[in-house]
Amino acid sequence: MTERRKDLLVLTLLLTLFTLFFSKILFTDQIIRAPDIINEMYWTVKDIPSLALKEVFKFKLIAEWMPFDNSGETTEGGWTAVQFLWHQRVIFHFIPSPANVAWYIMFHQFVGAAGAYFCARTIGASRIASSAAGIIFALAPENASLINAGHVMKMATISLAPWGFYFVERTFQTRRVIYALTAAVVLAFQFFHSHWQISFYTCLALAVYGLLRCIYVYREEPGNRRRFFGIIGLNLVVLFFFLTTVSISLFSLASWSRETNRGSQSGANQGKGGLQYEEAMSWSLPPEELAAFVVPGFFGFSRQEAGENPPNIDSYYWGRMNFTQTTSYVGFLPWLLLPLPLLFRRDRYTWLALAGVVGGILFSMGKYTLFYQLLFEYFPGINKFRVPKMMMFIPVLGLGVLAARGLDCLREETVRQTKEFSRYLWGAALVPVLILVCLGIINGWEERWINQFIEYLAQPTRYEQGMQLVAQRLQNIRTEMLIAAALTAAHAGVILACGRRRLAVTLLPLALIGLYLLDVGRVNAKFMFLVDVPQKSRGEVTPAMKFVAKDSPLYRTLPLAGDPMQFANAKIPVLFTSHPVQLVRWQEYLDNLSLTSPLVDMLNLKYLVMPAEQYLAEKGQLATKYDLAYQSPDGKEIVLQNRTVLPKAWLVTEVIPVSHPGQALALLQSPNFDPARAAIVESPPPIPLGNIPASGAGTAEVTHYEGELVDIKAITAVNSLLVLGDKYYRGWKATVDGKPTEIHRVDYLLRGIYLLPGTHEIRFTFDPLPFKVGKYLTLASLAFFAGMLIREWRRRGKYA
Repeated sequence: MTERRKDLLVLTLLLTLFTLFFSKILFTDQIIRAPDIINEMYWTVKDIPSLALKEVFKFKLIAEWMPFDNSGETTEGGWTAVQFLWHQRVIFHFIPSPANVAWYIMFHQFVGAAGAYFCARTIGASRIASSAAGIIFALAPENASLINAGHVMKMATISLAPWGFYFVERTFQTRRVIYALTAAVVLAFQFFHSHWQISFYTCLALAVYGLLRCIYVYREEPGNRRRFFGIIGLNLVVLFFFLTTVSISLFSLASWSRETNRGSQSGANQGKGGLQYEEAMSWSLPPEELAAFVVPGFFGFSRQEAGENPPNIDSYYWGRMNFTQTTSYVGFLPWLLLPLPLLFRRDRYTWLALAGVVGGILFSMGKYTLFYQLLFEYFPGINKFRVPKMMMFIPVLGLGVLAARGLDCLREETVRQTKEFSRYLWGAALVPVLILVCLGIINGWEERWINQFIEYLAQPTRYEQGMQLVAQRLQNIRTEMLIAAALTAAHAGVILACGRRRLAVTLLPLALIGLYLLDVGRVNAKFMFLVDVPQKSRGEVTPAMKFVAKDSPLYRTLPLAGDPMQFANAKIPVLFTSHPVQLVRWQEYLDNLSLTSPLVDMLNLKYLVMPAEQYLAEKGQLATKYDLAYQSPDGKEIVLQNRTVLPKAWLVTEVIPVSHPGQALALLQSPNFDPARAAIVESPPPIPLGNIPASGAGTAEVTHYEGELVDIKAITAVNSLLVLGDKYYRGWKATVDGKPTEIHRVDYLLRGIYLLPGTHEIRFTFDPLPFKVGKYLTLASLAFFAGMLIREWRRRGKYA
């Protein structure tokens, strides 16, 4: 059997193992109880199986402007590249929902395992040991428990990280350009999965890895400058080709993010842009939770956000993080094997993997370490993200590789005959003893422990409260420590039985992998909770929605209860939806929003939808501006209509210049300001305004309105300013009677165009330049890469 076929056999066995391991969520008509799956992912992919096959492979590479969400929203095409992930649409098309979401998760866990397998193989690990590396990376609860949070795209993004390391290492070993190009394309496709924080962390870790590998190359051959500069050049190829391949997203996001509340112009983080310090440090791994590396349930398990805990969880998470839906546990086996390569394989790969483990954990601890704080202050990009613990997938990969090397050490007769190995065995045997000693200390000084940590032990959760939580959590700690002691003793017992060579070589790896599956299977089972498929979806059309949908899409609605995305997905424009990243001006608008101010009129807010009880409570405040327009047949929903709402486009002949945007925002909140009569501008008008004829300024009619195209017919009697009740954004272009014209920012966040007297055809098109440049760079890079692959295939065929 050839080496390639042996690898294929191993991968087939891994795929079979994962299918069995995740069978609970794969072979069922239920759905994973995770908010992001129940409320978002499921409804996104639910109807894909019914699409025609040509629709599955249809590409639409445009920068989208989404008119129904958040008064118009875009990332300038940053999401467009997801269309290159054809395998995603294939899985969702050929596997019925809701199972297609679970199969998509399992597929990517397998992809991650295969990447870790080849990472270990390329540095010399055996196939059985490399298989262990893949299993650890994919099934470690630190990664697999993301199922519970429903972070499907995060898991898919993480799965490509090992492949990035594999192809970079192959570049160092072979000095071939094709591997450098492939590494870049893998990183680009990881970025296309749209979880940019994971992609950023992967690139950061790979940059450190590449730098350290270059140092090793220089130390190994200090006189061979040609080789050293050659490898530097290949690393630059990876960087350059990654940037060109990912340009379709990167250029768009770089342009878009500048004006967001995390961008360089946001004024956050003491004027440096990015997040405020405290928000950025959210979800830092507290030092005491390192105990969960050995005792997974020491601080309880998931805090379920979609309902009460399942019966196999005895205690909610009660640690110091804001909340967590996952666990930091990676299984006991990789920690047990970690000392072996440090004792018997002290080469560059061991130290590099160890650097990934230690560095990744320190990074994940965020605000609890000076290391992360310095990065936050001085390293570009770090301050844009708020979950330092998300870096933990790098330590898991490092542990998988080190475990593979440790497993090979166990199988070597020469290693098992050394004094160092005997000391290692004693250390392994002491671990369960130490856990039991710690348990004895907790039991012996229980009252002192309670008094010391009562603030945390009694901390209420979303579903539980009261002093009974103290006893519950202490009992959970005891139970988990006993289980941990038993499992560590079982691992140590298997290793102690490796004295016979045949057992060590043949049965020992299988026995340890079996124990690992038992260990992580128990923990992961607590994060794969299933419920019936929801019958009422975010796409359900309520009577109130039907009422407001009858009106023109040129007006907006504001639901004051429930999820506004339910309206947006029914193609009913909503004023705003919750999102952690917003344009700075839009966020400031929302922060100052009052339902009785002119702020809502100029953004075409025509309807408020609310529960009847809320209407009765707030009727007195809203009656001055809103009329009761509709009540649902069951009496539960009320629709109010704004009497002073403005149309989508209107004309004014008076402007109020301001010298600072803050002045504009203050004027907009004044009850004396009438946006139908005047507009606030931040630059002098290019034409004189002020004459209002008796017949009025004229008329403006929207003749066509969709995401990226708006047509307006305007008849003006005098010099006028046309105001469009949509957000100003630099990606929009405009023409008047076919000639390009400048779009001005008016009323703090709207679009305006100055018009001379006459009849005019105005067209707004969304066509951001960064996206266009990035799109053609990406297409050119992918075409070049395809050509290089064909060339490589022909060369291999020639010399086969």
